[in-house]
Amino acid sequence: MMRFADIGQQLRAYRLESGLRAEEIAARLGVSRAALYRYEKGEVIKLDTIRRLAELLKISPLSLLGIGVEYFSRPLALQERLRQIEEDSEQFLQLGGPFCTLVTTEAHDTALAEAFADAAENAAERLSFHAAAEQALGLLTARKRLYQARRPSIIAMVSERALRAALTDGIAPALNLSERVRERCRIAARAEAENIATLMETVPMGIQLGLLTESEPSGDFVVMRGRDRAHVCSNPFPPDSPPVGAIGIGTVTAADEAVSIHQRVAENAWRDVRKGAEAAARIRLLLAESRIH
Repeated sequence: MMRFADIGQQLRAYRLESGLRAEEIAARLGVSRAALYRYEKGEVIKLDTIRRLAELLKISPLSLLGIGVEYFSRPLALQERLRQIEEDSEQFLQLGGPFCTLVTTEAHDTALAEAFADAAENAAERLSFHAAAEQALGLLTARKRLYQARRPSIIAMVSERALRAALTDGIAPALNLSERVRERCRIAARAEAENIATLMETVPMGIQLGLLTESEPSGDFVVMRGRDRAHVCSNPFPPDSPPVGAIGIGTVTAADEAVSIHQRVAENAWRDVRKGAEAAARIRLLLAESRIH
């Protein structure tokens, strides 16, 4: 049975990925813009239309049907797809990265907004950078509000190596920033590290955090489990990536074998990570060392 609501969600994400406006896609398909928006909202789509959509967006029809692997080279498109999946997710299992996006603090978001604004001043296409940055911040806010409203469970293993780099370079390390804003981003990264340590010590209901110290993942990923099915996302675009011009390919799939092997790798890693007071003490040691340097 085809899930037309899922197809509509993926159509919106792929529209962002393609960089085409809704009017352009509708014209090439020979339908009205209103019809395209109805498809995105979950209206029944004919198989021939699905085939033409796939050809237009240069993807496999299986991917549009949610059967294959979805590929994203644009950060905004991947963030939108994550937001869609998170609407129905009840558990998150994260491996890698310096932070856990859904439980970052207001200090993180404030510093990120300032970093985007500062970087826009030096961007070749200032207006397009600013628009993409606003959209990226809006998606991050929407994802975090959704988490606060639904409170799915989180098991996240952050990387000590990635955390060390964040303490040195600050939030949004790939952006071209003034030294004043760069220092603000370092301060925000320190606040996030302290927040992680506090969460590790207090272990609030539904949140378990661990610290990867002995071995590092070759790539970050998150398994998102809903009531009916699960997805796994390999994400090279954290929220503080440049909103335009970032290079990488993110993937999303609901294939059982992909979800199973990622789940197994993450569960094995969880057995060996530092947790609780031990992990918190290790992070505070990193904070102390970064002050010295």
